[in-house]
Amino acid sequence: MEWRKWYLDAVLVPCALLLMFCYHFYLWYKVRTEPFSTIVGTNSRARRSWVAAIMKDNDKKNILAVQTLRNTIMGATLMATTCILLCAGLAAVLSSTYSIKKPLNDAVFGSHGDFTVALKYVTILTIFLFAFFSHSLSIRFINQVNILINSPQDPSSDDFGSFVTTPQYVSELLEKAFLLNTVGNRLFYMGLPLMLWIFGPVLVFLSSALMVPVLYNLDFVFSSSNNEKCKVDCHGDSDDHFSP
Repeated sequence: MEWRKWYLDAVLVPCALLLMFCYHFYLWYKVRTEPFSTIVGTNSRARRSWVAAIMKDNDKKNILAVQTLRNTIMGATLMATTCILLCAGLAAVLSSTYSIKKPLNDAVFGSHGDFTVALKYVTILTIFLFAFFSHSLSIRFINQVNILINSPQDPSSDDFGSFVTTPQYVSELLEKAFLLNTVGNRLFYMGLPLMLWIFGPVLVFLSSALMVPVLYNLDFVFSSSNNEKCKVDCHGDSDDHFSP
């Protein structure tokens, strides 16, 4: 009888997580092997070109750089705030009284014992906390880029002799920031279906199965051609590393 309460949670929730992990592994593989077939790889090359163009003509484009990075920081801050607010809300539900949780448990498919409830909330809280951590680190790197992208390119203009911050170094920092931002977003997307685990494992599986084709249509370029790839690949290096 106990297994009948557990089997939906033991089967559907791992299948939903496996579905998300398999999709993101496939996305990572395509970014590494065919970067211009994905939005992630295309945007990565465009960001590197943008940094080089901004630092080359910094006197005219420094305000544009600061405003663009500020908008990125605002987006990461919004996501980080949302994650921590969801954590606070889940903690409030977890510490709620029996009168609130009893009607909720009666409507849940699958197991809703004390251990299962604790496992649900701990899993969801862990994912949202890691998403918050990723967005926080992303903001840290973007703040560094915000200063370095406006650093002088003339070696004689500072007190360190021949030291110059190169566009390649700034691009690497910006890619780390967007990588952490992407990881935080993907953890957030993974946490949203798991929030439905409170109402049973069936909704977790259905929402994950629905989210994968939605993400696929957002992550991949379907109308790209060789000409379009050449327009984006303005430097022509095929050995560049792309960060999702």
